[in-house]
Amino acid sequence: MNAKIESIFQKDKIGVGKRKQSVARVFLIPGEGNITINNIPGEKYLQYNPSYLNNIWLPLKILNLDKQFDIITIVKGGGITGQAESIRLGVARLLCKMEVQNRSLLKPHGLLTRDSRIKERKKYGLRKARKAPQFSKR
Repeated sequence: MNAKIESIFQKDKIGVGKRKQSVARVFLIPGEGNITINNIPGEKYLQYNPSYLNNIWLPLKILNLDKQFDIITIVKGGGITGQAESIRLGVARLLCKMEVQNRSLLKPHGLLTRDSRIKERKKYGLRKARKAPQFSKR
């Protein structure tokens, strides 16, 4: 089904967003404000969590376009929070690609900045990245 979605939309009309391990490819089509994530309605996919949904709609709300576009995304990797934030970045990037003056409106809100924080690697001698084994003096 993913190949079918990609064949409908042109490659230059994709917004790519990343956060932690998740990668989202975002398409915007004229519509009445629906979200589809991996061919599942967005509300169901994001477990009806209003903060995730508001996070995704934020770039469109800032530009007053929230009921003019449908968001269709293909997301891989990570958890729900990382996926929602990667979709938001993809939407913001795609809006800037569609119209250049949107950039000056979205940039002050920090919507075009990729959150570069990723999981720290585990070090030898430790249990996790920083958690050390219990110390005993005697």
